[in-house]
Amino acid sequence: MTLDITHAPTLSVPHGFFGRAGGQSEGAVAGLNCGFGAEDDPNAVRANRRMAADALIEGAPLASVHQIHSAEAVIATEPWPIEERPHADAVATATPGLLLGIVTADCAPILFADEEAGVVAATHAGWRGALAGVTDAAIGAMLSLGAKVERIHAAVGPCLAQRNFEVGFDFPEPLLAEDPDNERFFVEGPSGQPHFDLEAYVAARLAAAGIGRVWTAGLDTYAHPDRFYSYRRATHEGASTYGRQISMIGLARANG
Repeated sequence: MTLDITHAPTLSVPHGFFGRAGGQSEGAVAGLNCGFGAEDDPNAVRANRRMAADALIEGAPLASVHQIHSAEAVIATEPWPIEERPHADAVATATPGLLLGIVTADCAPILFADEEAGVVAATHAGWRGALAGVTDAAIGAMLSLGAKVERIHAAVGPCLAQRNFEVGFDFPEPLLAEDPDNERFFVEGPSGQPHFDLEAYVAARLAAAGIGRVWTAGLDTYAHPDRFYSYRRATHEGASTYGRQISMIGLARANG
């Protein structure tokens, strides 16, 4: 089956937000599950990650992190062994031919590039990480490699949309404590409870950091079960596990 890859028109380096189509995983996580945290055959996950990477840069090594919903960012020059991955939620590189990957299942995947400097980054932003400043950390890692804020382009991939992101009444408190203007990212849902717009919040954080070009996919992971994995949908369905889609970015090898 052909892989489902969403490309951002603002990024011209090898990159893609992958959906669940294709892959070797079976059962509840059938498709291109790329998360080792799912109840899945690790060999299938490795094969899926290799398949996705080859779709962007054939044979390229893939550097990924052990995601913990933090504001930690690291720099990669080569891939880490799976069991030795650093605990972080953003990874940057200036190494040509190396792909960076993060996995999501409702959280927002963000890909960054300063093509002139030859620096890219991949970030996993749930609401906790976003509020803590994971996007700022990713940008900081890029700057340390020679990127400039005014040249960075960012793309926000498929994530849980506001219409399906119902939260508790106390959920907005830390966001409003950070900035009362964050109230604009909430609406009252059909049940009377607030609904949070993660995509818009992340995009606003990027703009506030000085990123002039921010593209958003506008794709809801919850609403498209045949296309995306979703933690919230799996929870609502009483599923025992859930898959993760992968998003990758890298710099082409010097020889193209």
